[in-house]
Amino acid sequence: MRALRGEGFDVCAVAEGDAGIPDRAVIASAAREPRILITEDKEFDWLVYSSGAASAGVMLIRFATSARAQLVAAVLLLVHEHPDRLVGAFAVVQPGQIRIERLPALE
Repeated sequence: MRALRGEGFDVCAVAEGDAGIPDRAVIASAAREPRILITEDKEFDWLVYSSGAASAGVMLIRFATSARAQLVAAVLLLVHEHPDRLVGAFAVVQPGQIRIERLPALE
């Protein structure tokens, strides 16, 4: 998160203000603002992608502890190289791999 802020991105962290709020409330808040939700919680796949909940977009981070050193670079690469593809999409970021799919509710 510090890296994104350092690059000039407007970042709002749930842990900094509303820690413990339900996942559906996080999604609703991100959709209202509108913000792309960055999470490591796989449940957001179902909550946003499968259920069709309104969302500005979701980025699911899938990095094992052994690959955490690559995480910041991978996220920064994604937001700099594909900013237009992230809005209204579900992106999965893994070491050496990025998958971006349009959210069905926004097609």
